[in-house]
Amino acid sequence: MRIWSIHPKYLDTKGLVALWRESLLAKHVLENKTKGYKNHPQLNRFKECDQPLHAINYYLSVVQQEAARRGYQFDKTKIEWNFNPCRINVTKGQIDYEIQHLKNKLQQRYPDQLEQITTVKNFQPHPLFKIVEGGIEDWEIIK
Repeated sequence: MRIWSIHPKYLDTKGLVALWRESLLAKHVLENKTKGYKNHPQLNRFKECDQPLHAINYYLSVVQQEAARRGYQFDKTKIEWNFNPCRINVTKGQIDYEIQHLKNKLQQRYPDQLEQITTVKNFQPHPLFKIVEGGIEDWEIIK
């Protein structure tokens, strides 16, 4: 499971679709609608915020809007739109790690898109996240 902290606009098509599916799975976990993935470390930051379901619905809304911007039709009814937008801290080290992780994936899948993002100087986080100082998050699974 990868719930990216960087903005979904940087993801390739395969990454965006995977993010949508995995974020929906995360939503089901937070709603106690599935038995699997309950202890996945990527969910800790959602579980630790005051309103985890508001946070995941906000997260999903941005992913859905990015998909719509690209002309894809991700099912809007999967999102509970009455969420209160909130913020979750993410460390600069985590953002840097994810940028490199994405570059590695693009190197394999879409080298042309890798060239496009190498010109980006300041990667934006997903709007749910506020960047704070620090290294890689302790919930990250480093391979």
